[in-house]
Amino acid sequence: MSNQNEHVPHEVIRREARIADPAPGELHFGIGTFAFQPTGPDGNPVDGTQVVRDVVEEAVAAERSGLDSFGIAEHYRPGMMDTAAPVMLGAIAGRTSTLKLGSAVTVLSTQDPVRVYNEYATLDAVSGGRAQLIVGRGSAIESFPLFGYNLSDYEELFEEKLELLMMLLREQPVTWSGRFRPPLVDQLLEPPVKPGSLPVWVGVGGSPGSVIRAARFGLPMMLGVIGGSIERFAPLVDLYRQSLEVLEQQAQPVGLHVHGYIADTDEEAVETFWPVWEAMMNAEAPKRGWAPFRRERFDAEVHAGSIVVGSPETVAQRVAHGMRVAGASRFDFVAAASRMPHADKVESIERFGREVVPRVKELLAESPVADGRDVPAR
Repeated sequence: MSNQNEHVPHEVIRREARIADPAPGELHFGIGTFAFQPTGPDGNPVDGTQVVRDVVEEAVAAERSGLDSFGIAEHYRPGMMDTAAPVMLGAIAGRTSTLKLGSAVTVLSTQDPVRVYNEYATLDAVSGGRAQLIVGRGSAIESFPLFGYNLSDYEELFEEKLELLMMLLREQPVTWSGRFRPPLVDQLLEPPVKPGSLPVWVGVGGSPGSVIRAARFGLPMMLGVIGGSIERFAPLVDLYRQSLEVLEQQAQPVGLHVHGYIADTDEEAVETFWPVWEAMMNAEAPKRGWAPFRRERFDAEVHAGSIVVGSPETVAQRVAHGMRVAGASRFDFVAAASRMPHADKVESIERFGREVVPRVKELLAESPVADGRDVPAR
């Protein structure tokens, strides 16, 4: 499935020189959101249209607080308003000037890469070159039946569509054929994007195969952390860096995508966040075959840093520790995920940018990320 040759499974995909990606080792701090529908003061769900507008305001707060990026996830479930991230990001582009704008993640397996290119190339133009993408296979699978895809093609869909997306971003015109969409012949797409100028990261949840795929495509890797200890990701990062070297790809940055909440004290943060996190995890457990989520597990994960919950100093210490352990130079904070009120989300975003990030930079300046490179603060 290339311009010249029949597709060879597991071939190395050479990457054009990056233009807009953060350089390996450069620090980057962003916000991610799932656009959950919270409960209002009257006990009823906040209207979904208001949730969409609130997401725009949360992004404005992120830029106001000095953060680098804002990403919107993709789900198709009742109570989640993140079904059309590029549209919301376009609105955010009109309200911001420096914030990088992207997905967190785009479920590429059930999207058309041509349409993804059109949407994010247009966002890049509207925002003055601030678009970026995190693409993944999708740990939530409701988009597969919704858009008519078979879960038995889970791996093949992502592989084929990532290949096509990167071809569209790296070289045009494109001639291509595959299993899951009509072929392209000398296809040019508009608006134009300079090769390498729209950063694409691969979202990885913990599969070694996904790690090696990210390295094979020569793309940065974003680790989605939703449980366990941060330490369990260190071998995956080692595998990623070793794979990049063996495949003779350029060095690439690693990021962490972690949920959390910030309050004045550790106790306040934990007691405020526990009920909403417990409700979200136990709603998800039956769908994914997880055990019921209990308080002792929550406390253990707060302690281990797989969710960063606490005072600004506690959160900063855990963020810095996680970045060192994982060799990560990017950290995306999913502020007050689940059904926390909009005002609490904004407060967490602002505290992350104004109080936590400066402290993390101090801590990393004292003891840099342990990936063999010094990490300058931006």
